[in-house]
Amino acid sequence: MAAQGFDVIVIGAGPGGYVAAIRASQLGLKVAIIERENLGGICLNWGCIPTKAMLRSAEVYHLMHRAKEFGLGATGITYDLPAVVARSRGVAKQLSGGIGHLMKKHKVTVFMGVATLPAKGTVEVKTDKATETLTAKSIILATGARARELPGLEADGDLVWSYRHALVASRMPKRLLVIGSGAIGIEFASFFNTLGSDTTVVEVMDRILPVEDAEIAAFAKKSFVKQGMKILEKASVKKLDRKPGQGVTAHIEIGGKIETHEFDTVISAVGIVGNVENLGLEALGVKIDRTHVVTDEFCRTGVDGLYAIGDIAGAPWLAHKASHEGVMVAELIAGKHPHPIKPNSIAGCTYCHPQIASVGYTEAKAKEAGYDIKVGRFPFIGNGKAIALGEVEGMIKTVFDAKTGELLGAHMVGAEVTELIQGYLIGRTLETTEEDLMNTVFPHPTLSEMMHESVLDAYGRALHI
Repeated sequence: MAAQGFDVIVIGAGPGGYVAAIRASQLGLKVAIIERENLGGICLNWGCIPTKAMLRSAEVYHLMHRAKEFGLGATGITYDLPAVVARSRGVAKQLSGGIGHLMKKHKVTVFMGVATLPAKGTVEVKTDKATETLTAKSIILATGARARELPGLEADGDLVWSYRHALVASRMPKRLLVIGSGAIGIEFASFFNTLGSDTTVVEVMDRILPVEDAEIAAFAKKSFVKQGMKILEKASVKKLDRKPGQGVTAHIEIGGKIETHEFDTVISAVGIVGNVENLGLEALGVKIDRTHVVTDEFCRTGVDGLYAIGDIAGAPWLAHKASHEGVMVAELIAGKHPHPIKPNSIAGCTYCHPQIASVGYTEAKAKEAGYDIKVGRFPFIGNGKAIALGEVEGMIKTVFDAKTGELLGAHMVGAEVTELIQGYLIGRTLETTEEDLMNTVFPHPTLSEMMHESVLDAYGRALHI
């Protein structure tokens, strides 16, 4: 069969790949996209979206228990785990179907199968029916990543779960161990803890949420402990003794001593590895460093016409970063002059209870980078809307360059902060200073007023504390 020719071939239809395909098509290019599993990738089918659906169920359950505070009555509050899971899967299915519609709308040719790159500019796709050969001047790798598995801690779907098993949980764990306190670990810990699991989180670093500002992480930890979670920091799981039908004995090293703890379920959330194998990348001369493709600021791999975007191209491992890289690369291929993505202006959001959101330098990193800084803080308890909502636990922290007034970083913990953070993102993109933010009139009563107050506080001008 003759090879089919395209302008651009995208390998992987996650939030990086499908967005790259859409943008390339909008720019008049003939595009093919290859996906081995689900349109929408991990994020949409097994990550960001279904986890948010499950966390929403936990949030509503938590609020129902607080009904009396709001002058309401609710008795006999229960949950139906299969129904919670079914709703989450339905949300993912609806969105995955939507991606199929978008591909048709933008005339992107979809191949469901496994891709390899036998030569520069050539992609072979093994589908259910045959092997197709495609050619293109430009190829975008968007193959994503998968859960890292540590020796002896591998998921088995019964006693030890990966994020995938947790998303289709067949039972509510009574005693749950979560290994790893990054966004994935903390979100699952928050979900199961809210629904009544006795939850323990083990983190090898000296604090949970290690990429977050230390003050924000400490605030979140205090809140989690208040909710009944056990947090073990500077600790590592050395061994799991699995007893089918009974549970797991975890051997946990804390302070140089090994302790044993009993659990019925373990969730492993110890990071990710890039999907770089079996593509033929090494033979093409692609550089791979610790399971990630090495690229320049425009996602070029160094092999002519070959780009890598999203999780496969390294940190930050976030869907919105992948999508923006996809747009940037499509525009580059089409001869435009896009700006490179600045990793330090990409927000991280964690949808635990309370939520966490951040962008830019933490206070410690700003000092490390040699900045003379001004730091502002504002607590939720000082905000009228937060009190009215019954959400008084939280704080907003801003970090400025004392010399120029540049907003170096913003860090938040509390209700709806994942929605608030975008205000500071726009500010960073527009290269705002403290003066611009102070002169912005924030609407009242809103949670966003705390952002204004945090800026004012950095300069000794806060009005409500």
